[in-house]
Amino acid sequence: MNWFEPMDIYCERTDASFWAEPLNAWTNLSFIVAALVGLWLAVSMHRLTLANTVLIVLAASIGVGSFLFHTFANRWSDIADVVPIWTFVVIYVLISLRGFYHLTWPRALRSFVITIAAVGLAFYLMPSSVDSNASFLNGSEQYAPAIVALIIFGITLSVRKHPAASYIWAGLGIFIVSLAFRTFDNALCTALPFGTHFGWHIFNGLLIGTLLIAIIRHGVPPGREAADRTASLV
Repeated sequence: MNWFEPMDIYCERTDASFWAEPLNAWTNLSFIVAALVGLWLAVSMHRLTLANTVLIVLAASIGVGSFLFHTFANRWSDIADVVPIWTFVVIYVLISLRGFYHLTWPRALRSFVITIAAVGLAFYLMPSSVDSNASFLNGSEQYAPAIVALIIFGITLSVRKHPAASYIWAGLGIFIVSLAFRTFDNALCTALPFGTHFGWHIFNGLLIGTLLIAIIRHGVPPGREAADRTASLV
């Protein structure tokens, strides 16, 4: 594989130059803003734990990785774009199982593996007609597991009347809007020469910020809740 092979998959890019995608590049600041909001909230609430710090750093790294991809636009920067996104998803799910459901690490890991296996099996058994629409979806079908995860979290947290449920449902709505911007980027290229992918960045930054607020405000791992109550009485 040629790691420096140019990639041209977005409407805004018309050549291989560094600043060929200015909107797609600069809108990655939304992830940096989300990370800064998360950092401010964690510090102000005295919840800058290791777990929250990791999520905040990953949120910022999503913006950095995506910026690299929309400027260098080659194979290695594509990896730099994708890895932080899915690392954030995996770590967020694990930390949420601890913080929202008060599971121990062994139970959280077991639940995570079962969920991933179930989602993977469902997509493996998906009718071939869905695969034929992959080009129309512009690669957005890869994010279907994230939608499934948000729905599962939303339903189970709502049943528990957990305060984080409203954030998860809001995040789902935001994510669907952001996926629309990503999906129709090439389809609307004739009408909008700069494309719509920049909207994917803006709304995803809003999504990441919403998820960070949810976990920082309402994600309390086993044993921490009692400690917080005790501290508030001192």
